Amino acid sequence: MAKILVVDDDPDIQIALKSILEGSAHQVVAAHDGDEGLRKVVEERPDLIVLDVMMPRKHGFEVCRELKTDPTYQSFAQIPVLMLTVYPDERQRIHRSMRKWDIAADDYIQKPFDPQELLSRVKDLLSK
Repeated sequence: MAKILVVDDDPDIQIALKSILEGSAHQVVAAHDGDEGLRKVVEERPDLIVLDVMMPRKHGFEVCRELKTDPTYQSFAQIPVLMLTVYPDERQRIHRSMRKWDIAADDYIQKPFDPQELLSRVKDLLSK
């Protein structure tokens, strides 16, 4: 069983993700914003992070950049990150944004997401 940290400010998305992931025998820990998410990475040591892009205060790109590049989180930098976005057909723009923010998320999925597609991507990321 993998421990997955879900970082999303939308309680409905958190509930949906928790239901889908726990239904596949994963343990889910939730955070409501980027700062809480970074704290939970250290406290909970998840196997995977599902990270929303659009959040108040610290957005997902900032969180991912800190996690992957800040020496404070060096021992957690290898945790795979699955980014969530609400924008349709965002592949090119997200890649440009990731380069701009100097981050390396491992994958991304668009909201609303298909539960089977989400589980497939989670499985792929956990198997790496």
